[in-house]
Amino acid sequence: MEKKELDRLIRRYYQYLKLEKGCSPNTIDAYMRDLDKFLRFAKDEGKDLMNVQLEDLHQFSSLMIDIGIHPVSLSRILSGVRSFFHFLVIGDVLSANPTELLEFPKKPQHLPDVLSVEEIDTIESMIDLSQPEGQRNKAIIETLFSCGLRVSELVNLKISNMYLDEGFIKVEGKGLKQRLVPISEKAIHEIKLYKLDRNRLLIPAEHQDFLFISHRRKKPLTRVMVFLMIKELVAKAGIHKAVSPHTFRHSFATSLLEGGANLRAIQAMLGHESIATTQIYTHIDTTHLRQEILEHHPRNMKK
Repeated sequence: MEKKELDRLIRRYYQYLKLEKGCSPNTIDAYMRDLDKFLRFAKDEGKDLMNVQLEDLHQFSSLMIDIGIHPVSLSRILSGVRSFFHFLVIGDVLSANPTELLEFPKKPQHLPDVLSVEEIDTIESMIDLSQPEGQRNKAIIETLFSCGLRVSELVNLKISNMYLDEGFIKVEGKGLKQRLVPISEKAIHEIKLYKLDRNRLLIPAEHQDFLFISHRRKKPLTRVMVFLMIKELVAKAGIHKAVSPHTFRHSFATSLLEGGANLRAIQAMLGHESIATTQIYTHIDTTHLRQEILEHHPRNMKK
């Protein structure tokens, strides 16, 4: 389908939601944003909207789950997609609705918390930069949010794997698999400031290549240390959410998705390898990944 025709259908759908369904402006906005996620997926995958099959919708759902989108959020998104295809059927654009047999994910009791950019800024503002570990902690939070790292990947970051001038870091993930991850200019700036403090430490030779070091023990930070540091800052910030290092990883993925990033690029940056999708997304190169970060991560968007 040509872009001009698709744009015409989307405008008709907007009018359908507003006039025939009588949806509120907020509801319409949510439906349109969720539909946009699927339309971007279809475009990136080369799927013709007029020939979307149930298996394409399953593939979309699998990708969303793989990058950490919660089942409740996914159910809402799929509901919006189903509404659009229903509109196409009643408008005689399609003869059959491919979403009819689409199963929605089961809804668990608890939602994972996600941090907004403003909340992350508030957490960072609680850091006392006059303390020896202050700049280190700020660099940690920016790295978690800007790169979507697991906490185990963060504490094992090596200086020799930091390609800051090129805008990448090399990360060792699960199963000792390595990947290049784009890093924002904001995180690069905070890391460079931290390294000025780090250079003053007398670090034993066996630990010198680790980026994040305990100022007191002169050893690499542990996962528990990072967890406790974040917990303390969140409490000071007055944020009443269950925040852990993984919250920043989930917030990273959610921010990129809402910003319009390619689903497979997010998947690759997180270091996920879904059995159903690995062979398809391995062609994504590091230049493309960095472009996705520059265009769609909130730390790089112009205000």
